[in-house]
Amino acid sequence: MKKMLSSSISRRSILKTSATATLITAVRTAFPSGAFAATSEPEVKGAKLGFIALTDAAPLIVASEKGLFAKHGMPDVEVLKQASWGATRDNLVLGGASNGIDGAHILTPMPYLMHTGKVTQNNVPVPMAILARLNLDSQGISVAKDYADTGVQLDASKLKAAFEKKKADGKEIKAAMTFPGGTHDLWLRYWLAAGGIDPDKDVSTIVVPPPQMVANMKVGNMDVFCVGEPWNEQLVNQGIGFTACTTGELWKGHPEKALGMRADWVEKNPNAAKAMLMAVMEAQQWCDSMDNKEEMSTILGKRQWFNVPPKDVLGRLKGDINYGNGRVAHGTDLYMKFWKDAASYPFQSHDSWFLAENIRWGKFAPDTDIKALVSQVNREDLWRAAAKDLGVAAADIPTSTSRGKETFFDGKVFDPENPSAYLDSLSIKAAS
Repeated sequence: MKKMLSSSISRRSILKTSATATLITAVRTAFPSGAFAATSEPEVKGAKLGFIALTDAAPLIVASEKGLFAKHGMPDVEVLKQASWGATRDNLVLGGASNGIDGAHILTPMPYLMHTGKVTQNNVPVPMAILARLNLDSQGISVAKDYADTGVQLDASKLKAAFEKKKADGKEIKAAMTFPGGTHDLWLRYWLAAGGIDPDKDVSTIVVPPPQMVANMKVGNMDVFCVGEPWNEQLVNQGIGFTACTTGELWKGHPEKALGMRADWVEKNPNAAKAMLMAVMEAQQWCDSMDNKEEMSTILGKRQWFNVPPKDVLGRLKGDINYGNGRVAHGTDLYMKFWKDAASYPFQSHDSWFLAENIRWGKFAPDTDIKALVSQVNREDLWRAAAKDLGVAAADIPTSTSRGKETFFDGKVFDPENPSAYLDSLSIKAAS
């Protein structure tokens, strides 16, 4: 596999990658980034950005509520609620000019799945760009209260006997996530597989939009789910289930959502893209301050945003975690990071991990050229340009596109320079 994961790729993959690359080249030729270099003014005053009701959409919502888009010359930016990640994808395919959206708060792997046509109608690639990361940490894996006696936390193997008994009774084990190949799918699969539970054989994975998770667990539609906040906290507050672990316990400081845009929009409107980035980055700095958490929870709880009690948002924002199984932790460092620890910068090495995991589970071919694909989608160069214009301190700007080796709770190590070694170390996987 080491050879296969290098630049040596199959003819079929070459054709598909080449087709996507050709499309990107055509886009960049039609809309050269330097075309508007004579002026720094945004080419347009607005854009349509989608969001899902999840706490990590806060930078977009705060930028809208606090007038930051307007401050940076983009007064007509609309932040529009999406019903599901599938709806986000469909509206991105349409594009803002066709009553869809131009960009979105999005699961980091989704732009790659769209860019390669893996999740689009008729597998037609939609060139995409990742401009920033929106947050680190603070998703959760929650379990129905029927499993409270198992004592399951980080070690998913504690569920094996209960799952086997339920299956022996002729019942299906359902594990819910938010989008196939997305972050929640990957966290859930990693956790299960680390505990010796094969997510493709031992359970049935189902797709449920984030805001519908709690209601579905309440009526017994799933045994376990992985989703972002505030839905794990709401589950606990309603006494329906408990959190086995937060994803920061699986991988401390892990990347999560991204600001993704259609590549043609970015290439046509480079100044506007930078202006939006600056607004979002300024919002991320505001969101990161502990002094702003209560106001932020009140904003997010509003009907037009999440329509939830602010207390469902606040606790885990501050690092106070009631797991719902008698375990309560106060003042942890597992809260969501929006700015500190380079949370906003889109490390290319992190995108490489998401691609490697989607190779692991069969979403991408084993011979996928990870570095080439990341270089097409990840636009950390635009982030750096926006950071410079925003006056971000040099200490807050990473010097490398890689954060280096990453270590997971089970001792596995991902070296972005050698994804094949990581994949070879994993015993449960779909990829051969």
